[in-house]
Amino acid sequence: MNVCLLNDSFPPLIDGVANTVINYAENLMAFGDKVTVAVPQYPDVTDNYDYEVLRYPSFNTTKLVGYRAGYPFIGSAVNAMKGFHPDIYHSHCPAASTFMSRTLRESVPAPVVFTYHTKFDIDIARALKSHILQDMTCNAMIKNIEACDEVWVVSNGAGKNLRSLGYHGDYRVMNNGVDFPRKSPDPDAVRELREQYGLKDGIPVFLFVGRIMWYKGLRTVLDALSALNEAGKDFRFMCVGSGQDRDDVIRYADKVRITDKCIFVDAIHDRERLRTYYGAADLFLFLSDFDTNGIVVREAAACGLGSMLLRESAAAEGTENFRNAFLVDDNPASAAAMLTRLCYEPQMMKAVGDRAMSELYFSWTDSVRIARDRYEQISDDYKSGKLKLKHQPEDSFFEFAADLNSVFERGKDLFSRN
Repeated sequence: MNVCLLNDSFPPLIDGVANTVINYAENLMAFGDKVTVAVPQYPDVTDNYDYEVLRYPSFNTTKLVGYRAGYPFIGSAVNAMKGFHPDIYHSHCPAASTFMSRTLRESVPAPVVFTYHTKFDIDIARALKSHILQDMTCNAMIKNIEACDEVWVVSNGAGKNLRSLGYHGDYRVMNNGVDFPRKSPDPDAVRELREQYGLKDGIPVFLFVGRIMWYKGLRTVLDALSALNEAGKDFRFMCVGSGQDRDDVIRYADKVRITDKCIFVDAIHDRERLRTYYGAADLFLFLSDFDTNGIVVREAAACGLGSMLLRESAAAEGTENFRNAFLVDDNPASAAAMLTRLCYEPQMMKAVGDRAMSELYFSWTDSVRIARDRYEQISDDYKSGKLKLKHQPEDSFFEFAADLNSVFERGKDLFSRN
Protein backbone atom coordinates (compact mmCIF):
# COMPACT_ATOMS: atom_id res chain seq x y z
CA MET A 1 0.00 0.00 0.00
CA ASN A 2 0.95 3.67 -0.35
CA VAL A 3 0.25 5.44 2.96
CA CYS A 4 0.52 9.16 3.68
CA LEU A 5 0.92 9.86 7.41
CA LEU A 6 0.33 13.41 8.64
CA ASN A 7 0.97 15.09 11.98
CA ASP A 8 1.72 18.55 13.34
CA SER A 9 4.62 17.31 15.50
CA PHE A 10 7.66 15.46 14.20
CA PRO A 11 11.42 15.56 14.87
CA PRO A 12 13.17 17.71 15.90
CA LEU A 13 10.14 17.89 18.21
CA ILE A 14 9.48 14.58 19.95
CA ASP A 15 6.27 13.84 21.82
CA GLY A 16 4.01 10.81 22.13
CA VAL A 17 2.18 11.43 18.87
CA ALA A 18 5.36 12.16 16.91
CA ASN A 19 6.73 8.89 18.26
CA THR A 20 3.54 7.17 17.08
CA VAL A 21 3.96 8.49 13.54
CA ILE A 22 7.60 7.38 13.44
CA ASN A 23 6.64 3.87 14.53
CA TYR A 24 3.79 3.69 12.02
CA ALA A 25 6.17 4.72 9.25
CA GLU A 26 8.93 2.30 10.25
CA ASN A 27 6.62 -0.67 10.66
CA LEU A 28 4.70 0.00 7.45
CA MET A 29 8.03 0.15 5.61
CA ALA A 30 8.99 -3.16 7.24
CA PHE A 31 5.74 -4.66 5.93
CA GLY A 32 6.77 -3.62 2.41
CA ASP A 33 4.55 -0.55 2.06
CA LYS A 34 5.53 2.87 0.73
CA VAL A 35 5.23 5.79 3.16
CA THR A 36 5.24 9.56 2.89
CA VAL A 37 5.09 11.62 6.11
CA ALA A 38 3.71 15.15 5.71
CA VAL A 39 4.62 17.54 8.54
CA PRO A 40 5.20 21.28 9.12
CA GLN A 41 8.57 22.73 8.21
CA TYR A 42 11.08 23.38 11.01
CA PRO A 43 14.13 25.62 10.55
CA ASP A 44 17.45 23.95 9.74
CA VAL A 45 16.10 20.39 9.71
CA THR A 46 17.67 17.63 7.66
CA ASP A 47 15.49 14.56 7.26
CA ASN A 48 17.31 11.26 6.96
CA TYR A 49 14.70 8.52 6.94
CA ASP A 50 14.00 5.44 4.86
CA TYR A 51 10.70 7.06 3.87
CA GLU A 52 9.86 10.38 2.25
CA VAL A 53 9.26 13.35 4.57
CA LEU A 54 7.23 16.13 2.97
CA ARG A 55 7.68 19.43 4.82
CA TYR A 56 5.19 22.23 4.22
CA PRO A 57 5.25 25.90 5.38
CA SER A 58 4.58 26.64 9.05
CA PHE A 59 4.72 29.42 11.61
CA ASN A 60 6.07 29.31 15.14
CA THR A 61 3.47 28.52 17.80
CA THR A 62 5.69 26.32 19.98
CA LYS A 63 5.33 28.52 23.08
CA LEU A 64 1.56 28.28 22.81
CA VAL A 65 0.84 24.69 21.84
CA GLY A 66 4.25 23.00 21.90
CA TYR A 67 4.77 22.64 18.14
CA ARG A 68 4.72 24.65 14.92
CA ALA A 69 1.40 25.20 13.16
CA GLY A 70 1.43 24.14 9.53
CA TYR A 71 -0.15 26.15 6.73
CA PRO A 72 -2.08 23.50 4.81
CA PHE A 73 -2.83 25.40 1.58
CA ILE A 74 0.20 24.50 -0.51
CA GLY A 75 0.22 23.32 -4.12
CA SER A 76 3.54 21.49 -3.92
CA ALA A 77 2.01 19.00 -1.47
CA VAL A 78 -0.77 18.24 -3.94
CA ASN A 79 1.77 17.70 -6.70
CA ALA A 80 3.77 15.38 -4.44
CA MET A 81 0.66 13.30 -3.72
CA LYS A 82 -0.14 13.04 -7.43
CA GLY A 83 3.21 11.34 -7.88
CA PHE A 84 2.80 9.19 -4.76
CA HIS A 85 -0.78 7.95 -5.46
CA PRO A 86 -1.76 7.28 -1.80
CA ASP A 87 -4.22 4.54 -0.89
CA ILE A 88 -4.80 6.09 2.56
CA TYR A 89 -4.27 9.43 4.26
CA HIS A 90 -3.85 8.96 8.01
CA SER A 91 -3.85 12.13 10.12
CA HIS A 92 -2.77 12.10 13.76
CA CYS A 93 -3.62 15.73 14.64
CA PRO A 94 -7.03 17.43 14.35
CA ALA A 95 -5.64 20.79 13.21
CA ALA A 96 -3.51 21.54 10.14
CA SER A 97 -2.68 17.90 9.43
CA THR A 98 -6.31 16.87 9.11
CA PHE A 99 -7.15 19.91 7.03
CA MET A 100 -4.17 19.09 4.82
CA SER A 101 -5.56 15.55 4.45
CA ARG A 102 -8.91 16.96 3.35
CA THR A 103 -7.23 19.38 0.92
CA LEU A 104 -5.22 16.54 -0.62
CA ARG A 105 -8.30 14.29 -0.81
CA GLU A 106 -10.06 16.86 -3.00
CA SER A 107 -7.23 16.73 -5.59
CA VAL A 108 -5.83 13.20 -5.13
CA PRO A 109 -8.78 11.11 -3.87
CA ALA A 110 -8.21 8.48 -1.16
CA PRO A 111 -9.89 7.79 2.20
CA VAL A 112 -8.86 9.91 5.19
CA VAL A 113 -8.39 8.19 8.56
CA PHE A 114 -8.01 10.30 11.69
CA THR A 115 -6.69 9.10 15.06
CA TYR A 116 -7.68 11.00 18.21
CA HIS A 117 -4.68 10.86 20.54
CA THR A 118 -4.87 13.76 22.98
CA LYS A 119 -7.43 16.03 24.63
CA PHE A 120 -6.88 19.01 22.37
CA ASP A 121 -9.38 21.15 24.29
CA ILE A 122 -6.96 21.36 27.23
CA ASP A 123 -4.10 22.56 25.03
CA ILE A 124 -6.46 25.04 23.36
CA ALA A 125 -7.59 26.40 26.75
CA ARG A 126 -3.98 26.79 27.78
CA ALA A 127 -2.98 28.60 24.58
CA LEU A 128 -6.03 30.84 24.14
CA LYS A 129 -7.38 32.65 27.20
CA SER A 130 -10.45 33.95 25.39
CA HIS A 131 -13.43 31.60 25.84
CA ILE A 132 -14.76 32.75 22.48
CA LEU A 133 -11.52 31.74 20.75
CA GLN A 134 -11.48 28.45 22.66
CA ASP A 135 -15.02 27.58 21.51
CA MET A 136 -14.29 28.62 17.93
CA THR A 137 -11.14 26.51 17.81
CA CYS A 138 -12.74 23.42 19.40
CA ASN A 139 -15.71 23.64 17.04
CA ALA A 140 -13.35 23.96 14.08
CA MET A 141 -11.44 20.87 15.21
CA ILE A 142 -14.64 18.83 15.57
CA LYS A 143 -15.78 19.87 12.08
CA ASN A 144 -12.40 18.79 10.79
CA ILE A 145 -12.67 15.37 12.46
CA GLU A 146 -16.24 14.80 11.27
CA ALA A 147 -15.09 15.39 7.69
CA CYS A 148 -12.78 12.34 7.85
CA ASP A 149 -13.84 9.01 6.34
CA GLU A 150 -13.04 6.98 9.45
CA VAL A 151 -12.17 8.03 13.02
CA TRP A 152 -10.00 6.01 15.38
CA VAL A 153 -9.43 6.58 19.10
CA VAL A 154 -6.60 5.12 21.17
CA SER A 155 -8.78 3.98 24.09
CA ASN A 156 -12.38 3.82 25.26
CA GLY A 157 -11.68 6.83 27.46
CA ALA A 158 -10.48 8.77 24.42
CA GLY A 159 -13.73 7.96 22.66
CA LYS A 160 -15.80 9.21 25.57
CA ASN A 161 -13.78 12.40 25.70
CA LEU A 162 -14.20 12.99 21.97
CA ARG A 163 -17.97 12.59 22.41
CA SER A 164 -17.90 15.15 25.24
CA LEU A 165 -16.38 17.70 22.86
CA GLY A 166 -19.34 17.42 20.49
CA TYR A 167 -18.31 14.67 18.09
CA HIS A 168 -21.35 12.57 17.08
CA GLY A 169 -19.93 10.18 14.48
CA ASP A 170 -18.71 6.60 14.73
CA TYR A 171 -15.25 5.67 15.92
CA ARG A 172 -13.09 2.56 16.27
CA VAL A 173 -10.71 1.82 19.18
CA MET A 174 -7.19 1.16 17.86
CA ASN A 175 -4.59 0.78 20.59
CA ASN A 176 -1.09 2.20 20.28
CA GLY A 177 1.94 0.05 20.97
CA VAL A 178 5.45 0.58 22.30
CA ASP A 179 8.79 0.33 20.55
CA PHE A 180 10.60 -1.19 23.53
CA PRO A 181 11.35 -4.91 23.54
CA ARG A 182 9.69 -6.92 26.29
CA LYS A 183 12.72 -7.53 28.50
CA SER A 184 14.56 -6.00 31.42
CA PRO A 185 17.17 -3.34 30.55
CA ASP A 186 20.85 -4.22 30.63
CA PRO A 187 21.73 -4.70 34.33
CA ASP A 188 25.22 -3.21 33.94
CA ALA A 189 23.77 -0.05 32.38
CA VAL A 190 21.18 0.15 35.15
CA ARG A 191 23.86 -0.24 37.80
CA GLU A 192 25.96 2.53 36.21
CA LEU A 193 22.94 4.84 36.11
CA ARG A 194 22.12 4.22 39.76
CA GLU A 195 25.73 4.94 40.69
CA GLN A 196 25.67 8.14 38.59
CA TYR A 197 22.76 9.51 40.59
CA GLY A 198 23.74 8.02 43.95
CA LEU A 199 20.69 5.74 44.12
CA LYS A 200 21.13 3.34 47.03
CA ASP A 201 19.62 -0.07 47.61
CA GLY A 202 16.72 -0.01 50.03
CA ILE A 203 15.62 3.52 49.11
CA PRO A 204 12.68 3.37 46.66
CA VAL A 205 13.05 5.19 43.36
CA PHE A 206 9.92 6.63 41.76
CA LEU A 207 9.91 7.73 38.12
CA PHE A 208 7.99 9.99 35.76
CA VAL A 209 8.70 10.19 32.01
CA GLY A 210 6.90 12.54 29.64
CA ARG A 211 6.10 16.15 28.89
CA ILE A 212 6.54 18.23 32.02
CA MET A 213 3.07 19.74 32.15
CA TRP A 214 0.87 20.28 35.18
CA TYR A 215 -2.02 18.48 33.52
CA LYS A 216 0.02 15.28 33.67
CA GLY A 217 -0.89 15.03 37.36
CA LEU A 218 2.49 16.25 38.57
CA ARG A 219 1.08 18.48 41.31
CA THR A 220 -0.64 15.47 42.87
CA VAL A 221 2.59 13.48 42.53
CA LEU A 222 4.68 16.17 44.24
CA ASP A 223 2.12 16.72 47.01
CA ALA A 224 1.98 12.97 47.67
CA LEU A 225 5.78 12.77 47.77
CA SER A 226 5.85 15.76 50.13
CA ALA A 227 3.48 13.93 52.48
CA LEU A 228 5.68 10.85 52.24
CA ASN A 229 8.71 12.97 53.13
CA GLU A 230 6.97 14.58 56.08
CA ALA A 231 6.11 11.10 57.36
CA GLY A 232 9.83 10.33 57.47
CA LYS A 233 10.01 7.99 54.45
CA ASP A 234 13.13 8.28 52.32
CA PHE A 235 12.86 8.03 48.51
CA ARG A 236 14.14 9.47 45.25
CA PHE A 237 11.99 10.88 42.47
CA MET A 238 13.38 10.97 38.92
CA CYS A 239 11.46 13.26 36.55
CA VAL A 240 12.54 12.81 32.92
CA GLY A 241 11.34 15.13 30.17
CA SER A 242 10.89 18.67 28.97
CA GLY A 243 7.85 20.89 28.71
CA GLN A 244 6.38 24.31 29.24
CA ASP A 245 5.80 23.79 32.98
CA ARG A 246 9.21 22.31 33.80
CA ASP A 247 10.58 25.36 35.61
CA ASP A 248 7.34 25.75 37.59
CA VAL A 249 7.43 22.08 38.57
CA ILE A 250 11.02 22.42 39.81
CA ARG A 251 10.07 25.50 41.84
CA TYR A 252 7.08 23.70 43.31
CA ALA A 253 9.26 20.77 44.38
CA ASP A 254 11.36 23.29 46.29
CA LYS A 255 8.24 24.86 47.79
CA VAL A 256 7.07 21.50 49.20
CA ARG A 257 10.61 20.80 50.46
CA ILE A 258 11.53 17.72 48.44
CA THR A 259 14.16 19.22 46.11
CA ASP A 260 16.91 17.16 47.76
CA LYS A 261 15.02 13.99 46.84
CA CYS A 262 14.22 14.97 43.22
CA ILE A 263 16.34 14.40 40.13
CA PHE A 264 15.21 16.37 37.07
CA VAL A 265 16.56 15.05 33.77
CA ASP A 266 16.09 16.58 30.31
CA ALA A 267 14.15 14.64 27.69
CA ILE A 268 16.04 11.55 26.54
CA HIS A 269 15.74 10.71 22.83
CA ASP A 270 17.99 7.64 22.91
CA ARG A 271 15.44 4.88 23.41
CA GLU A 272 17.88 2.33 24.82
CA ARG A 273 19.21 4.93 27.27
CA LEU A 274 15.63 5.73 28.32
CA ARG A 275 15.00 2.04 29.03
CA THR A 276 17.80 2.23 31.58
CA TYR A 277 15.88 4.87 33.57
CA TYR A 278 12.85 2.60 33.71
CA GLY A 279 15.11 -0.21 34.85
CA ALA A 280 16.61 1.93 37.63
CA ALA A 281 13.20 2.68 39.20
CA ASP A 282 10.92 0.75 41.53
CA LEU A 283 7.62 2.34 40.49
CA PHE A 284 6.34 4.54 37.66
CA LEU A 285 4.10 7.43 38.76
CA PHE A 286 1.54 8.46 36.16
CA LEU A 287 -1.40 10.25 37.80
CA SER A 288 -2.67 11.84 34.59
CA ASP A 289 -6.31 12.12 33.61
CA PHE A 290 -5.25 14.12 30.53
CA ASP A 291 -3.68 11.26 28.59
CA THR A 292 -5.98 9.16 26.48
CA ASN A 293 -3.66 6.17 26.25
CA GLY A 294 -0.52 6.43 28.35
CA ILE A 295 2.10 4.85 26.10
CA VAL A 296 4.66 5.44 28.85
CA VAL A 297 2.75 3.01 31.09
CA ARG A 298 3.28 0.30 28.45
CA GLU A 299 6.92 1.35 28.10
CA ALA A 300 7.36 0.88 31.83
CA ALA A 301 5.62 -2.50 31.62
CA ALA A 302 7.95 -3.56 28.80
CA CYS A 303 10.86 -3.02 31.22
CA GLY A 304 9.17 -4.87 34.09
CA LEU A 305 8.21 -1.69 35.95
CA GLY A 306 4.76 -1.35 37.49
CA SER A 307 2.79 1.91 37.51
CA MET A 308 0.65 3.86 39.95
CA LEU A 309 -2.34 5.23 38.01
CA LEU A 310 -5.60 7.05 38.56
CA ARG A 311 -8.66 4.87 38.86
CA GLU A 312 -10.88 5.02 35.77
CA SER A 313 -8.33 7.02 33.80
CA ALA A 314 -7.70 6.07 30.18
CA ALA A 315 -4.13 5.11 31.08
CA ALA A 316 -5.52 2.56 33.56
CA GLU A 317 -7.68 0.73 31.01
CA GLY A 318 -6.95 -2.99 31.08
CA THR A 319 -5.21 -2.88 34.47
CA GLU A 320 -6.18 -4.48 37.77
CA ASN A 321 -5.28 -3.03 41.15
CA PHE A 322 -2.48 -4.88 42.96
CA ARG A 323 -2.15 -7.27 40.02
CA ASN A 324 -0.50 -5.37 37.15
CA ALA A 325 -0.81 -1.79 38.45
CA PHE A 326 -1.60 0.25 41.56
CA LEU A 327 -4.74 2.37 41.31
CA VAL A 328 -5.45 5.44 43.43
CA ASP A 329 -7.97 8.26 43.62
CA ASP A 330 -7.18 11.65 42.16
CA ASN A 331 -5.89 13.31 45.33
CA PRO A 332 -2.54 13.48 47.15
CA ALA A 333 -3.80 11.64 50.24
CA SER A 334 -4.76 8.54 48.27
CA ALA A 335 -1.47 8.55 46.38
CA ALA A 336 0.56 9.11 49.55
CA ALA A 337 -1.21 6.25 51.32
CA MET A 338 -0.36 3.87 48.46
CA LEU A 339 3.27 5.00 48.35
CA THR A 340 3.61 4.62 52.11
CA ARG A 341 2.34 1.07 51.92
CA LEU A 342 4.64 0.20 49.03
CA CYS A 343 7.68 1.60 50.84
CA TYR A 344 7.15 -1.21 53.35
CA GLU A 345 6.39 -3.82 50.67
CA PRO A 346 9.01 -3.44 47.91
CA GLN A 347 8.47 -7.04 46.85
CA MET A 348 4.92 -6.13 45.84
CA MET A 349 6.21 -3.45 43.45
CA LYS A 350 8.47 -6.07 41.86
CA ALA A 351 5.67 -8.64 41.51
CA VAL A 352 3.28 -6.12 39.94
CA GLY A 353 6.02 -5.01 37.55
CA ASP A 354 6.61 -8.60 36.45
CA ARG A 355 2.90 -9.13 35.76
CA ALA A 356 2.70 -5.79 33.94
CA MET A 357 5.44 -7.00 31.61
CA SER A 358 3.54 -10.17 30.74
CA GLU A 359 0.00 -8.72 30.66
CA LEU A 360 0.17 -5.08 29.51
CA TYR A 361 2.84 -5.21 26.81
CA PHE A 362 1.71 -4.45 23.26
CA SER A 363 4.27 -3.89 20.51
CA TRP A 364 4.12 -1.35 17.70
CA THR A 365 4.55 -4.21 15.24
CA ASP A 366 1.28 -5.75 16.42
CA SER A 367 -0.45 -2.37 16.64
CA VAL A 368 0.52 -1.28 13.12
CA ARG A 369 -0.28 -4.70 11.67
CA ILE A 370 -3.85 -4.34 12.95
CA ALA A 371 -4.00 -0.78 11.57
CA ARG A 372 -2.69 -1.93 8.20
CA ASP A 373 -5.34 -4.65 7.97
CA ARG A 374 -7.94 -1.95 8.55
CA TYR A 375 -6.31 0.27 5.91
CA GLU A 376 -6.75 -2.53 3.40
CA GLN A 377 -10.43 -2.96 4.27
CA ILE A 378 -11.08 0.78 4.00
CA SER A 379 -9.23 0.97 0.68
CA ASP A 380 -11.08 -2.05 -0.71
CA ASP A 381 -14.42 -0.57 0.36
CA TYR A 382 -13.54 2.69 -1.37
CA LYS A 383 -12.40 1.03 -4.60
CA SER A 384 -15.52 -1.16 -4.70
CA GLY A 385 -17.81 1.81 -4.16
CA LYS A 386 -19.01 0.63 -0.74
CA LEU A 387 -17.30 3.60 0.93
CA LYS A 388 -18.09 7.06 -0.37
CA LEU A 389 -15.49 9.68 0.49
CA LYS A 390 -16.74 12.55 2.61
CA HIS A 391 -16.14 15.23 0.02
CA GLN A 392 -17.57 18.28 1.68
CA PRO A 393 -19.93 20.60 -0.19
CA GLU A 394 -17.90 23.54 -1.37
CA ASP A 395 -19.59 26.01 0.95
CA SER A 396 -19.03 23.76 3.98
CA PHE A 397 -15.40 23.18 3.04
CA PHE A 398 -14.62 26.87 2.79
CA GLU A 399 -16.72 27.64 5.85
CA PHE A 400 -14.28 25.52 7.83
CA ALA A 401 -11.34 27.30 6.21
CA ALA A 402 -12.93 30.62 7.20
CA ASP A 403 -13.41 29.40 10.77
CA LEU A 404 -9.78 28.32 10.97
CA ASN A 405 -8.59 31.58 9.47
CA SER A 406 -10.72 33.57 11.94
CA VAL A 407 -9.09 31.77 14.85
CA PHE A 408 -5.62 32.55 13.52
CA GLU A 409 -6.50 36.16 12.68
CA ARG A 410 -8.11 36.89 16.03
CA GLY A 411 -5.24 35.22 17.84
CA LYS A 412 -2.38 36.57 15.74
CA ASP A 413 -1.40 39.17 18.33
CA LEU A 414 -1.23 36.43 20.92
CA PHE A 415 0.89 34.27 18.60
CA SER A 416 3.26 37.16 17.86
CA ARG A 417 3.74 38.00 21.53
CA ASN A 418 4.77 34.41 22.19
